[in-house]
Amino acid sequence: MKKINYIEDFQTWQRDFEFYIPIKVRFSETDMFGHLNNTVPFIYFEQVRIELLKSLGFMEEWNQIDSHVIPVVADLQCDYIQQVFFDEEIKVYIKIHKIGQSSVDLHYMGKKLNDSICFTGRGTLVKLNKLTGKGEKWTEHEMNILERQMKNVARI
Repeated sequence: MKKINYIEDFQTWQRDFEFYIPIKVRFSETDMFGHLNNTVPFIYFEQVRIELLKSLGFMEEWNQIDSHVIPVVADLQCDYIQQVFFDEEIKVYIKIHKIGQSSVDLHYMGKKLNDSICFTGRGTLVKLNKLTGKGEKWTEHEMNILERQMKNVARI
């Protein structure tokens, strides 16, 4: 497998994933060669990221009309390991890799049903204040939730 700069030990890195969503590749997500278009994993990353944030209780607060904070993706990358085709079923995983003062570094992994990895990724999500346009520190409560999620996965 190729060397990916944000993964030190691939076996350890892979073992730390727990949260995932199942996805069945739709025809509209493939290109003229019949394989998954290279932009689609970013949509999958968004799907799994939103589901994780909902499960942690963040989206409920952030979706309030009077909320002054929003989650913003500051950067996002994907590394393609193998092709994925129409109608294949995959699991898209997400984990918290590192927590900053107002950001979180998230890692992603796409796996086929035979457990082979088809893509990996990483990205930074920032809790942004809509009024100032600047990052807003995690509250103590939010930090506890993020740390608990990170430790739950790291225990595997």
